[in-house]
Amino acid sequence: MNRDDIVPAETPLEDWLGRLAEARGAPGGGAACAVMTAISAALLGMVAAYTPDDIAAEQAVRRLQRTRHEATRAAEEDGVRSAAFGAALAMSEGPEREQAVRQATVEAIESSLAIGRLGASLLDDVHLLADIGNPHVEADLRVATETLRAALEGAHLTAEANLDLLTRHRKQGDELGPHIEEFERALAALAGKRSECDDVAISLRSR
Repeated sequence: MNRDDIVPAETPLEDWLGRLAEARGAPGGGAACAVMTAISAALLGMVAAYTPDDIAAEQAVRRLQRTRHEATRAAEEDGVRSAAFGAALAMSEGPEREQAVRQATVEAIESSLAIGRLGASLLDDVHLLADIGNPHVEADLRVATETLRAALEGAHLTAEANLDLLTRHRKQGDELGPHIEEFERALAALAGKRSECDDVAISLRSR
C-alpha cells in the first residue's frame, strides 16, 4: 500500500515513534493525540478489569476496548490526512494550491475534532472509575486521566491552529463560513470537556 503513513496498531512502538520524529508530518500531532487517547482508554480498561464483581465495570471494559480500537484507527486516518495536508502545502503557488490547502485544512480540522470527541467520550468512564474503581490501581487511573488531558489539549491545539490557517487562506465566495462557525462551536465544546478533565485530575490528585 503506497501511503505516507503507518498503522499504529500494526507497527512496533519504536518504529512508529521514529516515524513521528521525522520531518514528514505524517504521522503528526493529531495522530499522537489519537494514540494518547488509545493509551488512556487502555489504562482505564485495566482499572475496570481490576474492579471485580461489578456489572458497570464489566460493561466499561467492553466499551473502553471499542474506544481504544477506534482511537488507533483515528491515528491512522489522521496520518493519511496529514500526508494530504503536507502535499497541498508543497504545491506551487497558484489558485490550485489555494483550493487544495483549503480542502486539506478542512479535513485536518475535522480529523482533530473527531479525535477530541473520541477523547471526550472517555470522561464518563473516568468519572465512573473514580467512583467504583479498585483503589489499588488508582495511580493508573490518575495516569489515564492525565494522558487524556494531554490528548484533549493537543486535539484542541491542532484544530485551533488549522482553523487559523484556514481563515488566512479564505477567498471571497468560498462558502466556508458555515464550516468555520461549526468548527468554532466544536472547539468551544472541546474546551469545555478539557476543563472537565482538568477538574477530575485535580480531584484525583487531592484524594
